[in-house]
Amino acid sequence: MEEILNLLFNQYEIFLLIFVRTTGIFVISPFFGIENTPNLLKIAFSFILSTLLTLSLNVGTTYLETSFFILVFKELIIGLLIGFISYSFFTTFYVMGQIIDMKIGFGMVNVVDPQHRIQVPVMGNFYYILAFLLFMSINGHHSIINGLVDSYDFIPIGDFYPITEDGLFLIDILSEVFSIGFKLSVPVVVTIFLIDVLLGILARTIPQMNVFVVGLPLKILVGLLIVGISVPVFYKLVPVVFDKAINGIYYFLNSFIKG
Repeated sequence: MEEILNLLFNQYEIFLLIFVRTTGIFVISPFFGIENTPNLLKIAFSFILSTLLTLSLNVGTTYLETSFFILVFKELIIGLLIGFISYSFFTTFYVMGQIIDMKIGFGMVNVVDPQHRIQVPVMGNFYYILAFLLFMSINGHHSIINGLVDSYDFIPIGDFYPITEDGLFLIDILSEVFSIGFKLSVPVVVTIFLIDVLLGILARTIPQMNVFVVGLPLKILVGLLIVGISVPVFYKLVPVVFDKAINGIYYFLNSFIKG
């Protein structure tokens, strides 16, 4: 233990920079960035992981010629961007749930997500919880840690020089998130569209029938039925979203200019 402490004191600058990048990831990434997790626990885990990385990584010392404040800022940005990419793909399920809510009549209903303390759509929260449980069951959080470790091979300390294309890449991620969310909601959207067509036909053929009174509960019933039937398919598709998140992290790491 004493040898480890002495090594950390001798490499305290490296340790602090690794700690900043690790903390940046833990601020926003899935699982690690949950707000109802005690901050002391997050700091302790970041400290332990940073210690292990400091003892195992060979990062060199050429970066010490740069201002230490600039290095801290760079490392924090790298960590935040990695966490942002991983969390962005998780918001796919909120987009999916929001679209479904609008179609089945839950558009005005929101619930509080205790993990992030924000208001989210009802079905979005449902799908997010299912995806989060599956993410944990396949050790998806380990992939984020692997991405952190591998990030030093792609972007060593002090070699973070963003280019214009990287900002466009983040925009592409957000557009892809919306696209995936819409595709996942297609079964419910198509079904509700057919019900709307049917109700329109009934309104023309049976004018005395109040379509608004009949249509709302019918949409809710059919929508929830389709949601229940499609859950097994949802579990098959969720790992694809996780793979896109991990691939997005590595594409991001590989896209930066190395100094």
